[in-house]
Amino acid sequence: MSMADQAQRWAEKTFGDAELGDERRTARLVAMAAQVARTPAGTVGQVFTEDAERQGAYDFLESGRVGVGAILSAMTGAAAVACAGERRVLVAVDGSSLTLVDRNDSKDFGAIGDYAHGGRGIKVISALAMTEAGVPLGLLHQEWWSRPKDKPKVSEKKKRARPVDEKETQRWIDAINGSVRELRRQAPNTRAWFHIDREGDSTPILLALKATEQDFTVRGNWNRKVEQHLGTLRRKLAYSAQRGSYELKLSGGPKRTARTATMSVCYEPVTLKLRDPETGARVALNVTAILAREISMAPKGEERIDWLLLTTIAANGIKDALAVIDGYTKRWRIEEFHKTWKSGACNVEETQLRSVAAVQRWATVSAAVAVRIERLKYLSRTEPTLAASVELTPLEIRVLTALKRKRRRKNESMPDSATIGDATRWIAELGGYTGKSSGGPPGATVLRRGLERLHIAVEAAVALLGLDDDA
Repeated sequence: MSMADQAQRWAEKTFGDAELGDERRTARLVAMAAQVARTPAGTVGQVFTEDAERQGAYDFLESGRVGVGAILSAMTGAAAVACAGERRVLVAVDGSSLTLVDRNDSKDFGAIGDYAHGGRGIKVISALAMTEAGVPLGLLHQEWWSRPKDKPKVSEKKKRARPVDEKETQRWIDAINGSVRELRRQAPNTRAWFHIDREGDSTPILLALKATEQDFTVRGNWNRKVEQHLGTLRRKLAYSAQRGSYELKLSGGPKRTARTATMSVCYEPVTLKLRDPETGARVALNVTAILAREISMAPKGEERIDWLLLTTIAANGIKDALAVIDGYTKRWRIEEFHKTWKSGACNVEETQLRSVAAVQRWATVSAAVAVRIERLKYLSRTEPTLAASVELTPLEIRVLTALKRKRRRKNESMPDSATIGDATRWIAELGGYTGKSSGGPPGATVLRRGLERLHIAVEAAVALLGLDDDA
């Protein structure tokens, strides 16, 4: 079995159940997904180099007979099936946007960002399911929409007075509820633990999370009122004793210096006083409030880390509180998925497709491939001793091992049987990874390049030597 067959197998598992009204359309979708998995790229022309395949892809993406919802449903259903073996999955929900080229304002894309800048594209909210160790399993939901091209002439007061289902808040609620529906349909014994950044600290979203009867952790954005006599959430926590501390490794970024921060932790059970925006009724929400604050000195000009977390997980001790904090840190996996999807490997924002529907079809396939790359990346970090065969075929392992033997340093030993940690590092080296000098473990970009080169080598082995997985 060649790498092409392995990609095909993944594509069939992810999109083979798509109900597109014709088996030939489903076969085309599977074939396209397999090719994107082999050579991820932003444009159709970069992925499909043969004229017939390229034209077939364009015809599929631009066809009015191919339902976007059916493609999404196949992908999210496959993700839920992957969750079925887990007792509980982390579900990170986050919003993003695809900024797309529309120089002549001739495409049906909506506004992106500040209206004054004239950006065009599509908005999206994704729900990424992960194991409790943080290994991506798949996307349980994607909610797509386009904003009006021109700024609506509505006062801020009227905007706030709109019902929830007329606001973008409803998109978050739909993503949460859609994720729960998929799990109940395909993985009824698996419990969801939602993780949302400060956008989730909205009364309608908190009430929607409560109604799912699943677990959640939301980063607090407001100093909400609590029923306890001290009045507000932060005031309540200010009177709480420090329950423990831990060391947090922070990676560097545009506005943050890489460092190890010393964090203090306090936590209290609280009852939030909410008001239902639809009925005006007062609603009590029982949560655990956890405050993790940096007590070591932050670099000059930078604010100290301060996380206020609202969770349904009870903290009966510091161990429970630290487990909630650790779960929340895995929320960043969805931001890494966004980078891999949009610019780090799949480069979906480079697409030249001309309609929202065509972009959604293409972006959905690319999103599934981006999750696949992220899964390989984190499997190698969290479960490095697993056999390489969990993600690679015997022929891939055989060719990869041969390439590594040819490239290895004189004093570098080779294992008798490659693990997923070994294989991922070797693939990354094919993509230009140099180890410690690269600044960390292998990322999505070097893995994409390495997978492409491994694919070429496997195809050459099949064509020139007649090898297959039984050889």
